[in-house]
Amino acid sequence: MDKAIEAIVIAELSPLGFELVELRRGGSKGRPVLDIRIDRLDGQKVQVGDCAAASRAIEARLDAEPSLISDRYVLEVSSPGMERPLRKAAEWRRFVGRRASVNSGALQGRHELEIVAVEGAEGAERLRLRDAKGTEHEIALADVIDARLAFHWKP
Repeated sequence: MDKAIEAIVIAELSPLGFELVELRRGGSKGRPVLDIRIDRLDGQKVQVGDCAAASRAIEARLDAEPSLISDRYVLEVSSPGMERPLRKAAEWRRFVGRRASVNSGALQGRHELEIVAVEGAEGAERLRLRDAKGTEHEIALADVIDARLAFHWKP
């Protein structure tokens, strides 16, 4: 069912110039919550109006498909935020030079690393990451369990 909802969300976002970054389900059985994070395809920052337009399009489509979700669902559409998830190779490439919090078995846990490069063919991408000591690590994108951009407030 989540794949069907995800397909609808992607189909509605694409013509508006947005991409799906993250879709999470929460809430209760009687009042499910769909938390949708979007990004702009043109690289600009997501604005409140963008979230409203995406929400209207997604809501209209979900309301037309009552078998997919309760008629009492809550839809939340927002930007991916400062600590956005990194999943696809294109996202990693976009943020080369930035720091990410990466959880991978190849790294034996979670580490904050600088994204140096993404190399390799589609489906076999390898990440080059640099730790705080300057040591570079190369891991397969497929070995990443979870990763998010790291953000630190400057005093």
